[in-house]
Amino acid sequence: MSWLLDPRLAQCRRICLRDALFEANIGVYDRERSGAQRLIVNVDLFVALAASTPRHDRVEEVIDYDFVRETVRHRLARGHVNLQETLVDDLAAALLAHPGVVAVRVRTEKPDVYEGVAGVGVEVMRFKDSG
Repeated sequence: MSWLLDPRLAQCRRICLRDALFEANIGVYDRERSGAQRLIVNVDLFVALAASTPRHDRVEEVIDYDFVRETVRHRLARGHVNLQETLVDDLAAALLAHPGVVAVRVRTEKPDVYEGVAGVGVEVMRFKDSG
């Protein structure tokens, strides 16, 4: 994971959502448009230490994990999306909108596409513009 060596992440804490399973309306084929299918989502948020180091051990001082999960849920609730590329880009943009987030990595996988394959997916890494 060479992106972990990026100097922009040196003063960050990583918050993660691992292998979260959702039902999603996603895909371009007719069989995928007839109903929801399983979608596995992984997110890494890179948060500036200054915005994520609690002084009083209170959840209000950090980014709550619920923010990540609810961002995914909210996007999926908007309705059908054709491409995983579109979905990961939408999720990355929404997560980067949080003021404390410096960078985000989002990966989605559809586990039921091919027999004998754990999943087919897309991953994106995005950094907040410094300007």
